Amino acid sequence: MSQKNIEAAYKLAQERYTEVGVDADKALRWLASVPVSLHCWQGDDVGGFEKLGAGLGGGLAATGNYPGKARTPAELRGDAEKALSLIPGKHRFNLHAFYGEFGGKKVDRDEIEPKHFKGWIDWAKKLGIGLDFNPTFFSHPNAADNFTLSHADKGIRKFWVDHGIACRQIGAAMGKALGRTCVTNFWIPDGMKDIPVDRIGPRKRLTHSLDEIFGVPVDPKLNLDAIEGKLFGIGCESYTVGSHEYYLGYAVSRQKLFTLDTGHYHPTETITDKISAVFQFLPEILLHVSRGVRWDSDHVVILNDDLQALAQELVRGDYLDDTHIGLDYFDASINRIAAWVIGTRNMLKALLQAMLEPTAKLQVAEESGDYTSRLAWFEEAKTLPFSAVWDYYCAKNGVPVGEAWLAEVKQYEKSVLSKRK
Repeated sequence: MSQKNIEAAYKLAQERYTEVGVDADKALRWLASVPVSLHCWQGDDVGGFEKLGAGLGGGLAATGNYPGKARTPAELRGDAEKALSLIPGKHRFNLHAFYGEFGGKKVDRDEIEPKHFKGWIDWAKKLGIGLDFNPTFFSHPNAADNFTLSHADKGIRKFWVDHGIACRQIGAAMGKALGRTCVTNFWIPDGMKDIPVDRIGPRKRLTHSLDEIFGVPVDPKLNLDAIEGKLFGIGCESYTVGSHEYYLGYAVSRQKLFTLDTGHYHPTETITDKISAVFQFLPEILLHVSRGVRWDSDHVVILNDDLQALAQELVRGDYLDDTHIGLDYFDASINRIAAWVIGTRNMLKALLQAMLEPTAKLQVAEESGDYTSRLAWFEEAKTLPFSAVWDYYCAKNGVPVGEAWLAEVKQYEKSVLSKRK
């Protein structure tokens, strides 16, 4: 589509939105202020670069073997940079601890330092983006039995506590170097495959371990701590130490960010309704946006009803300034860069649709008890000319409009990815 046609379509859409009381220009300015954190693990199937010889583990599984997986930090940065160039707006990048650059040396998890992430910090500074961080409590001999911070062995527990402390220091170093607060998210795989006798012991140990980690002072202007619960995982189907209820209680009592992951609940349970409940007791939250199919299978985010409902809740509740949005999936069956682009663009599309909703009309109808009009406006809003506004936003940001980004990914695959063995 030509620039002239894009602008003409936007002008008509703008007029239509004005008729229903929505300022399209304002919506675009709002969208431009919302960063999404792209996750490093989509680029290499959660492989990391420490080469300790442990399998993926921790209830995690990446399926597929699409050619061109990133094998080095430099390749992963190049792939991520290509993806970011096809996504409108200024965003962030989310790293796991075992993606450091260790110079071919064995550096165990309790020994990692900010210097091992200097390459990532320099790269982010060049792009003008922020970084987020995650301790890696899996793919390690000390996590082989699916217990880490709640382990019965005091020595193993201390190893993981020291890892958590080190990760918060790295997050703070990233925040300081980039002038953008880093969010460091804690998720652990701890749990049991079959029915346990003792449920309270591991949770007591986990509480003690977390208190040790968070007891080390870190400037919240540089690093924010988040904790993430889960319903179950492979190997902990019967008992998950860090459940939703456990971490919600911990987050509220210690005033940490609570992480809501769209794939970490029952298949018919969504996080949309949880957001306003959690915000009654916490000032900020972290979202991990994924797409579970039957279970926490981490499929690429698509523009479905769940994603749109999530975005609507964030916009209607005016929660975006206090919500950190990150993506969390890993699909190795398709082009990995395309997976980043599709998921992130869909997250942004959902937010823009919610920002263009005639919310004022919906609120007036609801407050007056006119549920007929509320339902009518819900349905009418679905066919407002959103796509013309999205195309204009992409063009304005200098990224491909419509499906044109796919040709660039295919060319990159031909010239770069296909040469990787």
